[in-house]
Amino acid sequence: MVQSKDLTLEQKEKHLSKIISEMDSLIVAYSGGVDSTYLAAFAHKILGKNALSVIAKSPSLAPAELEDAVEFAENLNVNFRVIETNEIDRPDYQANNPDRCFFCKDELYTHLIKYAEEEGYNFVTNGTNSDDLGDYRPGIEAAKQYGVRSPLVEANMTKDDIRQLSKNMELPTWDKPAQACLSSRIPYGTTVTVEALTRIASAEHFLRSKGFKQIRVRHHDTIARIEADKDRIQDLIQEPLKSEISAHFKQIGYSYVTVDLDGFRSGSLNEILQINKNLN
Repeated sequence: MVQSKDLTLEQKEKHLSKIISEMDSLIVAYSGGVDSTYLAAFAHKILGKNALSVIAKSPSLAPAELEDAVEFAENLNVNFRVIETNEIDRPDYQANNPDRCFFCKDELYTHLIKYAEEEGYNFVTNGTNSDDLGDYRPGIEAAKQYGVRSPLVEANMTKDDIRQLSKNMELPTWDKPAQACLSSRIPYGTTVTVEALTRIASAEHFLRSKGFKQIRVRHHDTIARIEADKDRIQDLIQEPLKSEISAHFKQIGYSYVTVDLDGFRSGSLNEILQINKNLN
């Protein structure tokens, strides 16, 4: 068997084409991010109308991200639908334990599996890539339980592979910063509420409007902790931007605004899990 490290991009994409062709029809759990946009576009290329991309609208998805996802789908001319999911109403999701993502995906896949059965699609797929397997991701367990397939993993594709292949296809998302649901900004054990998610979305949208691409606002009740790329940290504390950020954040409900000196880290709230593990 050929090892993934020995496969060229062309070979991986050829393998992906075979995987998708054999599915014959499928639904893509589509969010407008790098991975799911590539999968949606490629599946449409192979299967045409037999590939459907479904966007889940909920408070966990920032309004700007929803708008981008719809715009990308329309511009790419892929077949898509927008559905509403209600994970925010589930006590197990609101509790915000480390397995929160499981319940979010459980909600999503319940809807998608039902839709696939009703509309005659053979498979439900997601945009999980090979690199995702190394982080703590309960959502992957939910996918396994529902039989949701991950074609990009099956084709041994990494995040860098997908960015390059997206660039080759001239997809607008090829260099889009990685995103995660808004609930990932809230520390484990702190209840997830619509109010908190709305505040986070507003704060991050404001920062992106000021030119920050890779940004997270971690929500610690009345404290906002901003994570930015290390080479942009200095910009956050320069006037007049510093005062503008402080004013906006306080207007939307934060009492204190802080900057994380360690900069942006994807999944930084998982760090506490490792610390606790080391202490036990």
